[in-house]
Amino acid sequence: MSFKVFVDGLEGTTGLRIHEYLARRADIELLRIDPALRKDVAARRALINASDVTFLCLPDDAARESAALVDNPHTCVIDASTAHRTDPAWAFGLPELDPGQRDRLRAARRIANPGCHASAFILLVKPLVASGIVAPSAVLAAHSITGYSGGGKKMIEQYEQAGGSLNAPRPYALALQHKHLPEMRAHTGLLHPPIFTPIVGPFHTGLAVTVYLDPAALAQPTGPQGLRDALARWYAGEPFIRVAPFDNAANTDGGFFDVQGSNGTNRVDLFVFGNDERVVLVGRLDNLGKGASGAAVQSMNVHLGVDETLGLV
Repeated sequence: MSFKVFVDGLEGTTGLRIHEYLARRADIELLRIDPALRKDVAARRALINASDVTFLCLPDDAARESAALVDNPHTCVIDASTAHRTDPAWAFGLPELDPGQRDRLRAARRIANPGCHASAFILLVKPLVASGIVAPSAVLAAHSITGYSGGGKKMIEQYEQAGGSLNAPRPYALALQHKHLPEMRAHTGLLHPPIFTPIVGPFHTGLAVTVYLDPAALAQPTGPQGLRDALARWYAGEPFIRVAPFDNAANTDGGFFDVQGSNGTNRVDLFVFGNDERVVLVGRLDNLGKGASGAAVQSMNVHLGVDETLGLV
């Protein structure tokens, strides 16, 4: 059986990567729009409603406009923008979120793809809140370092044409109102968003989110080994999540952490570092893979009822 898929917004980094994943698959028929008509509403409406699945790889307002074009009740829309990530009418595209999430994705006709920083943060924190280790009232602090490809085509061009002038990490969103905060709160069970600062690094791809914890201040005081084991129990059997053993030396290279170690995969690697007095949790992923396009394809696979890992590594 083949499925018809349309990518609305093929020109962006997320759309191009989704197209790469799907073009290799025999079970997918990619619907293509004439480049001259890519902003033509009637042409896009026709393709969206002819599809089994449409990916929206568009800015928020444009994504809302495209979602409003759907009148085929069988078309599933997977939105890669921020527009619908906390909308209760849309399923959150993170199959590993909790034991019932795959059932929600199979039934949903509207799926909101998670943000890259948010995916790593949620995967680290949700199990600890759900297990009672981290109190819902906790105000957590976190930072993320990411490759510049996460900023889209404009930032990629800026970095690749800079000739070395952007060769240092650059923190941003220092007003502490990053657009991923609502989903980081809503999908972890936290009552408050984290204090979160993202950092763009002078490399193309790769992302690692670090969350700071005081073991003695947790709702259930838990040391690093216990935190690691709680994550491992929650994600047992998950094909795309690896929880590393608690071993500070083995998980670093001479004490340094490789932010790019999950690149080229749809994998999320979770780590616990530290000691009985202070701990950091680290979630690493490819910001264009599990942080964007890979996650969208994984949710599509779940929704369509095919092998969840199909076309992904």
